[in-house]
Amino acid sequence: MTTKGRADRDDLAAVPQGIQAASAGGSGAVHRRATWRWRLRRWGLLTVDVLLIAGGLVLASIARYDGDVTRIDLSGLVWAAGIAVSVYPLVSAALRLHQGRHPVGSADELTAMGLAVTAALVTVVVADVTAGAPSMVPRSVPLIAAPMAFVFMLAIRLTVRRLRELSVRPQQGRRTLVFGAGDAGHQLVRSMLGRPDSPFLPVALLDDDPKKRYAQIGKVRMLGGRRDIADVARATRAEILVIALPSAESALVRELSRLAIAAGLSVKVLPGLADLAGNGVGIRDVRDIDIADLLGRRQIDTNVDAIAGYLTGKRVLVTGAGGSIGSELCRQISKYEPAELIMLDRDESALHAVQLGIHGEARLDLPDVVLADIRDSETLLTIFEARRPEVVFHAAALKHVTMLEQYPDEGWKTNVLGTRNVLEAATAVGVGHFINVSTDKAADPVNVLGRTKRTAEQLTATYAQRNAGAFLSVRFGNVLGSRGSVLTTFAAQIARGGPLTVTDPEVTRFFMTIPEAVQLVIQAGAIGRDGEALVLDMGEPVRIVEVARQLVALSGQDVEIVFTGLRSGEKLHEELFGVGEQASRDAHPLISHVPVAPLDEWALHRLGRRGSDIWSVSTTRESTEWLGQAVAR
Repeated sequence: MTTKGRADRDDLAAVPQGIQAASAGGSGAVHRRATWRWRLRRWGLLTVDVLLIAGGLVLASIARYDGDVTRIDLSGLVWAAGIAVSVYPLVSAALRLHQGRHPVGSADELTAMGLAVTAALVTVVVADVTAGAPSMVPRSVPLIAAPMAFVFMLAIRLTVRRLRELSVRPQQGRRTLVFGAGDAGHQLVRSMLGRPDSPFLPVALLDDDPKKRYAQIGKVRMLGGRRDIADVARATRAEILVIALPSAESALVRELSRLAIAAGLSVKVLPGLADLAGNGVGIRDVRDIDIADLLGRRQIDTNVDAIAGYLTGKRVLVTGAGGSIGSELCRQISKYEPAELIMLDRDESALHAVQLGIHGEARLDLPDVVLADIRDSETLLTIFEARRPEVVFHAAALKHVTMLEQYPDEGWKTNVLGTRNVLEAATAVGVGHFINVSTDKAADPVNVLGRTKRTAEQLTATYAQRNAGAFLSVRFGNVLGSRGSVLTTFAAQIARGGPLTVTDPEVTRFFMTIPEAVQLVIQAGAIGRDGEALVLDMGEPVRIVEVARQLVALSGQDVEIVFTGLRSGEKLHEELFGVGEQASRDAHPLISHVPVAPLDEWALHRLGRRGSDIWSVSTTRESTEWLGQAVAR
């Protein structure tokens, strides 16, 4: 249902539904009352329209003869009025004008009404012409009568609509400021005003666009922009600010949220455009602000045809399918109707969860879930030879910086040797598309995670030279809602009463939502070239301490923030591109292409077959240094 249907629907449109509800409930008396009221409104409005058409002809005739009524041919006028008032009900019935098809006073109703009036009076002109002399009325009379009748009918409908809006205007809702006077803001305010039980009572509009300084929606006036939030809140005694900007990016949402909280307002938002259900906006869409609104609200222009071209009807395998990225990959890939979606992970509980999320049931005996470890090269090869995937998304990895600093051997086994195992199995069966999911920490790496993922990128570039298909990597930063992320840590610390721990007051990170990241990963698979790394645009880096403060403010609790200092392997600021990397954007505005140098034979030989092949011959520090040298080469 559109918002116009929510906010402006009149009794004519609502009564038939009431009749059905009453009938379903078995109440004959209520049914008869609803039917009677609906018929009265229907026939009453039709009667008024017919009288106005006839009156329009009379007034037009008087005007035609400059007020000299003695010159009017009464019998001709009666014939003309008879034709008009006969044709108008027929045309209006065909257009369902009085059957509740359109809300009273809506643009759709006015369009239908204009067509019916025009048809009725054009018929009078045609009948006048075909009748010959003497004519019923001068031919200018119907042409004058049509706009006169339409204007009177319009005035009555707008009056009815206005009276109805006043009768349902909420009286008890919380006083609300609406930021955004665009289409969404208009629809939202009308929705708030269109229900007497609305929890929101709009008291003012706000918008930064100077062209909207005189905007007004249903007596709700524009009172300023973002700089005026505090003053307007005091003047109107507002309690809530609703950000009615579905296309707003996270930076704007953060700024408006900060100003609103400082003014003592609670903050609510409309979801992003991709998340809005239906064609309109209403009060049901208003929700509390969340971290995704603060850090990841960008609209992505996805080339669906290009994606469908390499996924639809293909056998697709996803490693790490139970992880945060892998599970969302599986959900989005399934929409493109692959011939087979093979979800591989070593965590049986994670496979259970992702299968349940996609299919609504978890049948772990079905072939779409595969329990295997990418460290096991023989098992991987057997699976690939049996299932013959044509597209592979490699999302399996160990990803926690501090954990891998403590256990670097595990990072090597999974992120490097495991990646090579997947690449070798993919090469053996001739995979057409191989997309390795990487991280921004692979750019100028300083820790085990970054170095192992950088090596995985170079391995992918190396195997790209050995395959006819497209083998490439996709690099991005922190994703909102992933397990173990700083945001889940903050949420847990706030729930416990604090303190929130931040490493450094200046530390920054890139953020994007999981669906946004995965959407771009899939898009990258359609446009990527052999051996390169595609770097997703993460927007502007965000100071972690500001995120912490926003979350504390939204929680309404008094939680302390404590700075602990950077830990081993952590950067103050992450980069998406390494020193010397030359990026270009020639296929998608949010995806950069970066060439990746493949590993040379010396480095490839030193990888070994097990983590112990290189790590056991030296200390962890020396091995990490060797890995850095291999990556640099």
